[in-house]
Order: sequence, then structure tokens, then C-alpha cells
Amino acid sequence: MSKTETDTSQGQEDLGAAGSQLSTAPREEQLSGVPAMGVVGWIRWFWRQLTSMRVALLLLLLLSLGAIPGSLIPQTGADFNKVDAFRQAHKTLAPVYDKLGLFHVYSSVWFSAIYILLFISLIGCIVPRAWQFTGQLRGRPPGAPKRLSRLPAYTTWRTTAEPEEVREAALKLLKRRRFRAHAEGDAVAAEKGYLREVGNLIFHIALIVLLVAFAWGQMYKSDGTKLMVEGDGFSNALPMYDDFKSGSMFQPDELVPFSFDLKKFTGTYETSGPNKGTPRTYQAKIEYSEGADGRRKATTIKVNQPLHIGESKVYLVSHGYAPVITVRDGKGKVVYHDAVPLLPLDGNVTSNGVVKVMDGYRSPKGLKEQLGFQAFFVPTFDPKAGTMMSQFPALLNPLLAVNAYHGDLGVDAGIPQSVYQLDTSHMKAFKDDKGQLLKKLLQPGDSMQLPNGAGSITFDKEIKQWAGFEIVQEPGSGWALGGAIAAIFGLAGSLFIQRRRVWVRAVRGADGVTVVEMAGLGRSESSKLPEELGDLAGTLYDQAPGAPDPDDDPSPIPDPHVVPAEGAEK
Repeated sequence: MSKTETDTSQGQEDLGAAGSQLSTAPREEQLSGVPAMGVVGWIRWFWRQLTSMRVALLLLLLLSLGAIPGSLIPQTGADFNKVDAFRQAHKTLAPVYDKLGLFHVYSSVWFSAIYILLFISLIGCIVPRAWQFTGQLRGRPPGAPKRLSRLPAYTTWRTTAEPEEVREAALKLLKRRRFRAHAEGDAVAAEKGYLREVGNLIFHIALIVLLVAFAWGQMYKSDGTKLMVEGDGFSNALPMYDDFKSGSMFQPDELVPFSFDLKKFTGTYETSGPNKGTPRTYQAKIEYSEGADGRRKATTIKVNQPLHIGESKVYLVSHGYAPVITVRDGKGKVVYHDAVPLLPLDGNVTSNGVVKVMDGYRSPKGLKEQLGFQAFFVPTFDPKAGTMMSQFPALLNPLLAVNAYHGDLGVDAGIPQSVYQLDTSHMKAFKDDKGQLLKKLLQPGDSMQLPNGAGSITFDKEIKQWAGFEIVQEPGSGWALGGAIAAIFGLAGSLFIQRRRVWVRAVRGADGVTVVEMAGLGRSESSKLPEELGDLAGTLYDQAPGAPDPDDDPSPIPDPHVVPAEGAEK
């Protein structure tokens, strides 16, 4: 006769070793009387708190919250000019932010303290857990408790098979179901679901890898930008960058050696519809070589498709036009001829910039002077629009507006100045016949004559394009990606894999008939455990069918179905 029993009062109490070590979490010690702990006692207490899971989660939360100001407030390491502008605009708030280190969050004392404490906490969690789990893997599942009926899932029946035969059949069945099983005394003990703890450890180790990769990347990273006109070349050396920032431990000789030339930039745009002017393709054709004497290779860099060279990535980040300008003096001598990159002001690439003639020019009186021209460029000019703004980003009807100055550009004073701005404090404007500022709209091939035989400026028919590149070197990015993927899989394993134990006891009863008991225990009970135990019991029952009780019908129909104990956690 089959029998299913539940215990509503005991649950997992008094299970001894059978219910222990279902996880690698350290056991909390309950102290009845707490005497004065002393220095050593307080250190041990602080260490236990720091390496507890709840403190690790709290530190992880604090680290996430601490990163928020770094995203909302300008950072000196990312853009010093924005920080300076913020200080100018917020005279009261800026000193407070300075004291709190909010302009350099990731290198501040408080952020570093959270980071280091989290690192120590994770290591303190992992080392004892890994050691304990290794011991569990090398050991055997604990023997069956004396009263299996106290377990959350339990079933029993009587059979005519010998106890040894039942135990042997149970051992083979459990091993076939990928349980670690062994016979001990009158019972078979089995355990399954060790990958839950493996996933837990992988998750914690992956967090450490992420922290190390983040610190490594911040200390040894480099990030620079370079604006290149078609035909220009670049070598990955510090003096070649327009702007460059790096981590605190970075050394210039750690730059990956390579070079490349910008051959051609191509941009296409939507020509009609509501998305007119929206870029369809941005791509830069380049030739590059790795190392000092590497073979030249041709490739194309597109937006979000960078060029990978060792640990460096070359991104295409911006684009504009560079009209070719020729400046001549009063005698017709060419004193300047170059493509001038102009900075876009809007989505249709309306651009402005300056032309600076610093050497080689002499005034009509033979005096050395410097010339400066302010330039305003539109790739597609539409007279009907009534404004000097481009109507389309492609070169359909280019127009260049210029005005001119002469005198001292201030470049010889040793004070740095932008190549896109003109300092006219020591310069005089050229005037037209009416005494107004000399200015003119030029189409490709047109020239503007300077008054009194001072020379001319010509907008050549050739208009080149420029591309802005960002060269990033982040040595820890690969490890960070691997750590993130491992953390996801580890967390999934620790959440969805259930670690459980099953025991099968077979003993001869007082009437000489074998009594079979099966019970299961999980770390956190769910409906799956009774279902799995019921399936195992049904399979084992087929090999050791039930025997009738003396007072029952001689041919009973057994029911090995298992239900969880009433009140057990589901």
C-alpha cells in the first residue's frame, strides 16, 4: 500500500548535517551574552559586516548612485572648458562642488573609498565561499536524517523487493539523473544543482573583474581627437593630436604605433521628404599601416564602425568642409595657399572659421604685416531663402563670405589661441570705397581685391572635405565586456538553478516486508522539488512495486505522488 505523508510543524528543523551546507553563504553566529569585544573583537566584527552580502549590495548601490553626478556634472577629465563655463555660470554652487569633488567624481576620495571597500568586500565574500564550495565538491552528500518524514517532500511504500535491491536500483536511478549519489548504511544519499553555487561564485568574481577592468581602463586609457583634411596624414604620436587626455598612469610610449592617411570622405543625404538633409552615409576611405614599417592597407571607417589596431580604436566622429583659399600680396606673389577647415554651425553644415596669413606678406609700403580673414561658408546657398544659411548639407551651390583685416595677429606673443578665432585687438579692418568693412560673397573661382593694392584673396574652385577622428585606447575594455557577460550568466545560474538533496531509505519492517522511504530537501523549496521527487519515486516504484498491507486488498494500486508538507515554503 502506498502512503504519502506531510509534516506541518517541523519543516527543516532537527535535520542535522542533512540540511546544512546547501549554500556557501557563511553562517551567522548568534551570541547569547556579548562581553566586551576589545580591539580584535571589533576588527573581526567589522570584517564580518564588510564581507557580508548585504553590505556588498549596499556598496554596489552607493557606487551606482555615486556615478550619477559624473554623468550630470561636467568633468575636468572629459571637458575642462565645460567645467570652466559651469564655474562662471554658477558662482555659488561651483565652490561647493569643488569641495565635494563633483568635478572629478571618478578620482575623488569618496568615490575611491566606495570602490575600494566594494573590492575588498567582494574578495572577502569570494575566498571563503570558494574554499567551502571546493570542500563540498570533494566530499559526499550527507547521510539521511533519522526521520525523513520531517522533510518538505516525502513519500513511502512497502515492497516485496529486498532492501539491498531497492538501494542498488535507487543508486543507479539517481546517477542516471545526474545526481551525485552514494550508499551509506541503509540509505542512498544524492545531491544535485551545484551549478547554482558555481553561478554565484562566477557572479562575484565577474564583479571583481569589472572593477579591476574599470580601474585599469581609467588609469591607462588615452583619448585624443584629430581633424584631418582630405590628403592629410596622421601618426599616432602625442604631438599629432589636436586634443588629448589620458589616465593618471598612462605613458606616451604606450600609444599603439600606427599611421593613416585620409584619402576621401563621402557623405550622402536624403534629398526629399520629411527627412530631407538627414545623412544616409558617412564614411572615410583611408590607408593605414601598423608599426613603423608596416604594409599599407586600405579600409573604410564608418560611423559606429571604427578601425581596430591593437588596443586602439579609430572612430569617425565629425565632418565638415575645407575650402581651398589662395592669398596674394600686392605684387601677385602667393603668400598663402591651403585648404581651410571650417566648423559646422548647424545640420546643413553652415560653417565659419578664419584664415591667418602669418608669414611672407608685405604691405604696399613694404612693411611686414599679417593678414586675417573671417570666413562664413554655406554648401548650398538659396537666394530665395533670404538668409545666409545653408539649405542642404551637400555641395550644391557653395558660397563663401569673407572680410579682411591687417596688422598683428598676436601669434608671436607666445599666448595660445584658437585656429578658428581671429583676435582683432591689434588689427585694422580693410575698408571699401564707402568706408565700410570690406566684405564680399565669393563663388568658387571668385576673388576679392584688397584696397590700395594690398593684394587679394581667392576662393578656389576646389573644395575639400575634412573628417574628425577620435582615437581611443582602453586596455581594460575586453575584460570589462567579458566580466559583464560572465556576471549575467552567473546571476542567471544562481537564480534559476535549484540545489536539492534526495534520500532513499530501504529497511526490512517488523513483518519482514521492505519499507521504502524517499524524501527531498532544497535550499528554497518550490513546486519543482515535490514534482521531481514524485517522478523519481514513480520510476523506482516500477522496479520495486508495492506490497499489500496485511489488512488491505491483495492487489493494491500504489500512488507514489509526492506533495509538499503543509506550511512548507513554496
